[in-house]
Amino acid sequence: MKYEQLAKDIIKHVGGKENVSSLTHCITRLRFKLKDESKANTDALKSMDGVVTVVQSGGQYQVVIGNHVPEVYAEVAAIGGFQAASEDVPDEKVGLFNKFIDTISGVFTPILGVLCATGMIKGFTALFLALGWLSDASGTYQILNAIGDCLFYFFPVFLGYTSAKKFKANTFMGMAIGATLVYPTFSSIMSSGEPLYTLFSGTIIESPVYLTFLGVPVILMTYSSSVIPIILSTYVGAKIENFFRKVIPSVVRTFLVPFCTLLVTLPLALIIIGPVATWAGQLLGAATLFIFNLSPVITGILMGAFWQVFVIFGLHWGFVPIAINNITVLKSDPILAGMFGASFAQTGVVLAILLKTKSTKLKSLSIPAFISGVFGVTEPAIYGITLPRKKPFVLSCIAAAIGGGIIGLMGTKGYMIGGLGIFGIPTYISPEGMDRGFYGAIIGIIVSFVLGFVLMYFGGFKDDEVQEDNSNKADKPETLVKQETVISPLKGDIIALNEVKDEAFSTGALGKGIAIEPKEGKVYAPVDGVLTSLFKSGHAIGITSKHGVEVLIHVGKDTVKLKGKYFTPKVSQGDVVKKGDLIMEFDMEAIKAEGFILTTPVIVSNSNNYLDVIETEKKSINYKEDLLTVVI
Repeated sequence: MKYEQLAKDIIKHVGGKENVSSLTHCITRLRFKLKDESKANTDALKSMDGVVTVVQSGGQYQVVIGNHVPEVYAEVAAIGGFQAASEDVPDEKVGLFNKFIDTISGVFTPILGVLCATGMIKGFTALFLALGWLSDASGTYQILNAIGDCLFYFFPVFLGYTSAKKFKANTFMGMAIGATLVYPTFSSIMSSGEPLYTLFSGTIIESPVYLTFLGVPVILMTYSSSVIPIILSTYVGAKIENFFRKVIPSVVRTFLVPFCTLLVTLPLALIIIGPVATWAGQLLGAATLFIFNLSPVITGILMGAFWQVFVIFGLHWGFVPIAINNITVLKSDPILAGMFGASFAQTGVVLAILLKTKSTKLKSLSIPAFISGVFGVTEPAIYGITLPRKKPFVLSCIAAAIGGGIIGLMGTKGYMIGGLGIFGIPTYISPEGMDRGFYGAIIGIIVSFVLGFVLMYFGGFKDDEVQEDNSNKADKPETLVKQETVISPLKGDIIALNEVKDEAFSTGALGKGIAIEPKEGKVYAPVDGVLTSLFKSGHAIGITSKHGVEVLIHVGKDTVKLKGKYFTPKVSQGDVVKKGDLIMEFDMEAIKAEGFILTTPVIVSNSNNYLDVIETEKKSINYKEDLLTVVI
């Protein structure tokens, strides 16, 4: 029960177990699907010991834990009873893209560990064969190769299980669909039998027909290692199963529902869904290869530069089915190869920080982050070290981009889904052995690592960016903060910035933020900081927080024309202010009588320096309530 208290606190701050629809985990994250994300106390979770950060993406509420997430997951699942929790909860209305990411991560997350493990075994077996340590005729090679191939060969069976679970269907029904798709007799018929006739002759989808079902031609395909056919077939099967569950009496439902479901679903899967999905997969493979061939170097640069950003928001899941599909259809994948140097670039940057810093706390964070980074797990490095300091994260992206460009230039391709970090090296060995692409992968990760280290070590690293928590220098900025909350300086109704009748604000040209239609003529300081600008007309005030966030409060439209009339500042330029200090009063009725609109934008004028500025979802707001969250 090592993580019992942490698990209890996590459950409490996600809104309680009654707010949890489902829970899974990946290598470093607990992935919650919450009924109402507004009930979660994100700030409290982020500040907890044992939690790295929180990411809300793809319809999931992701609590980043680190390498020990399986143990924490076990505690959370046991205490919350989520494994037995009902899943009959209406899906949250999210965009199609978020729904796609959520579906893909839900299907692949449960098998990620075994997928990496079998890929590593297959990769090392290929390495031993290339080095001449094993012969492909030896029993040792045959057994190791079988272990490495087992999951990928029977992939539809495993994905049938996880897909059915994701689509809330009978998991064994999903496995039955997958097993039928890879039924060995079908492969034997295709390899040794004579076709009855050929469909679509002379086209790119020309298909020999070896058998029929009730007179309907069945286009047999090789579904081993495939992804799209089983996911779509299981999705359709889930819908069909749900229909039969509603119309079949409960007394015979146990066996008649699966009986009817399989009888309807599998012919559809073999006759329509499987062939169409396979052709779609072939087109997807051809399309990604076409994009790669337009400029392998640019593709590698973009994948290297943005891979860590994809990881932060969980968007990397969108590339997983593409890579697996390419390996199935094209026997290799050049797209994901470009990201291979990203974890090494991140690790090189962390090593430089580890050697440069004199902060005991930062050193203690850097050592485990470096070790996990070597093995491809970079979340501790990203969230604990590089991202909060911005510059190290940017430098790691630059190093990864250059490494990705080299990998693209060398034509590197992945031939299997395998391990991460150094364990991923064997996955780039071609069936013909160590070729130019394999050596390109080696050069790419070395360049990424060395360049990340050099850029950080000699790039003006300042240890005062990472002050100890017990620093007694109150006038120094707290640069380790992950986000800053801007409280409301006014009382009134919330208006979206794009609805403000002033293009300078509505287009976002002056920065991100929100607007308030004031109900009282008082303005309070929204952050702790320095009043850096106070217009002579009194209608606008700029405050720079101690974390560097620049907040501009602009009372009304064109009120500069009043030349200060009806505005009474309570502070002077250069004054230090605290959150909630009264900084200005204005006569609302008099300003309105002059014909001016009082809609007041509150913006972060240097918002381009930050990851995001998140507005409140409230329709009306009172003084000192949370208005904006600046993600630093």
